[in-house]
Amino acid sequence: MQHLNRLPHANILHRIGALADDLNVPVFMVGGGVRDWLLERPTKDLDFVTIGAGSGIRLAQAVSEAFQVKMAHVHKNFGTAGVHLHLHGGHLLELEFVGARSESYSRDSRKPIVEDGTLEEDQNRRDFTINALAISLNRSSFGEFIDPFGGQKDLAEKIIRTPLDPEITFSDDPLRMMRAARFSAQLGFDIHSDAVAAMKKMADRIRIISMERVTDELQKIMVCPVPSVGFRILFETGILSHVFPALTALAGVENMEGNKHKDNFFHTLQVLDNLAAAVQDRTPEETRWLRWAALLHDIGKPKSKRYVQDLGWTFHGHEDRGGRMIPGIFKHLRMPVDERMRYVQKLVSLHHRPVALVDEIVTDSAVRRLLFDAGNDIEDLMTLVRADITTKNPKRAARYLAHFDLVEEKMRMVEEKDRLRNFQPPVKGNEIMEALGLKPGKEVGIIKKAIEEAILEGRIPNEYEAAFTYMMSIKDDLLP
Repeated sequence: MQHLNRLPHANILHRIGALADDLNVPVFMVGGGVRDWLLERPTKDLDFVTIGAGSGIRLAQAVSEAFQVKMAHVHKNFGTAGVHLHLHGGHLLELEFVGARSESYSRDSRKPIVEDGTLEEDQNRRDFTINALAISLNRSSFGEFIDPFGGQKDLAEKIIRTPLDPEITFSDDPLRMMRAARFSAQLGFDIHSDAVAAMKKMADRIRIISMERVTDELQKIMVCPVPSVGFRILFETGILSHVFPALTALAGVENMEGNKHKDNFFHTLQVLDNLAAAVQDRTPEETRWLRWAALLHDIGKPKSKRYVQDLGWTFHGHEDRGGRMIPGIFKHLRMPVDERMRYVQKLVSLHHRPVALVDEIVTDSAVRRLLFDAGNDIEDLMTLVRADITTKNPKRAARYLAHFDLVEEKMRMVEEKDRLRNFQPPVKGNEIMEALGLKPGKEVGIIKKAIEEAILEGRIPNEYEAAFTYMMSIKDDLLP
């Protein structure tokens, strides 16, 4: 545990305390900043609670003037305001000020009822004891801890526990059930058994929360070192089925004539963990959407599952079906329907292609087509398919990895020779029209497609002269 003389940004905190004294306002640093300081984790934002109506906004204004920066935001209805400070080295420190409040939700509302309150009431409404810690910043009591619920003890014992009865805490804001799963994944803490029981009992309450807030928690779980921890908790408490039914549809094992298939939900979680471990040299933000591709890579299996006599369970075409499901999933989760979605969709659609190359003679044509379709995302695709190896048989796993090594070596050779990444036809559309006397239309597309196919099949090299000569040789056969 940390010592008070090592408070983060102590000079800034002393100055905030002095400004609060000038306003005759009690001020406390609270929440995640205190928790992370005690856990010796870096933090880029600090939260402050003040006592008195409007005091949070007034102190934020004083801080912005003292540090000569503009207010980042002001929300008068909630009595909150933010100030952003630019530190040495280009780092940004986000300060959030709020007047102490009591807050609750009605049974069918997503918006809280907020009233002014005391520090005790503010701590009572906090989600977990480890986030209900406060440190006084006023001169007369600087550094004094206020820990009414044993948060420091829970930090030491790595327990996530609610300050009040968990049913009360979760009823006030059901998103806290997802936050419990997220903190468990982020910090490696266990959730107290009483809280788990309440999560199971109240799982359906998550439906009153906006999907944007739900997905924000899913995104935070996604970038944890071991993301499966959070998803497993949400699954086992029944919460996941309410917010992400397409994912929970992967769960379960069917038995036909003594033949079982693997549980694709838990397989998916293992793939996600494998991938997270494989990309530790990159920041979580850099790999966020690759992680989503891992989570969704088998999402099409429930709708493509078939039992074939004498063959067993099959999931033919699940990658194509899964790819077609991605836009609907992104819309449901209120995630961006843009190039990030298309990246995930591409990886989901292609993830079985390298596996197919493992089971057959790897031809140049097959490799060319994969390089053409994957483009600059080929390395991420291969990282995903390697993570997809979850067999517990070491010899089998080694055999598949060795096959992928051969596939990647073949890719390097073909790419060096044919330059197919981000392929552009050697003969452009305007050149086709000029040479063949065509106007813009489908005939130009037919010629371009024929040249593309010839290059991918290896009949001609990816070069202008060869492509132009080939075009002239086939034009009469393809055009009316």
